[in-house]
Amino acid sequence: MRKEECFYLGKIAKKFSFKGEVLAYLDTDEPELYENLESVFVECNKHLVPFFIEKSSLHKNDFLRILFEDVKSEEEADALLGNAIYLPLNMLPKLTGNKFYFHEVIGFEIEDQRLGVFGKIVAVNDSTAQPLFEVLNGEVEMLIPMIDHFLVKIDRENKKVIMNLPEGLVEMYL
Repeated sequence: MRKEECFYLGKIAKKFSFKGEVLAYLDTDEPELYENLESVFVECNKHLVPFFIEKSSLHKNDFLRILFEDVKSEEEADALLGNAIYLPLNMLPKLTGNKFYFHEVIGFEIEDQRLGVFGKIVAVNDSTAQPLFEVLNGEVEMLIPMIDHFLVKIDRENKKVIMNLPEGLVEMYL
């Protein structure tokens, strides 16, 4: 399994017991969706390795207590600490309406209600305080703030993100 085919679920944060159990921090608003997983991919040395889960349960809201089938000691659990956990993209819950996953809108056209289509979304930059659409218009790269107030509609059928942007935002790039 390649990382591009997966989504980041969280990371193994700490050991839980001397029997090899670990606590994984889940980076999600709905941790209960991942309580009964059969397996996960753990990133080990930049490779995704499948780990099968013997048992798991939610622990203090954001953590999943996991006992992996092949991890039976503290030393084996130590080797996994800090490693990221991934799941295949097809395991993401389907979103509707104007909710979307960042990877889902890559390649969508971006349209302003006033100006029409002005580019294609090539990436999402979420390393800033406000996530940004990275939009390409010919050779010009634009950064468009992903603000709910600006978002009019996610048109999955026509692969478009329709926005109502402040006057001058797009024009300053062109």
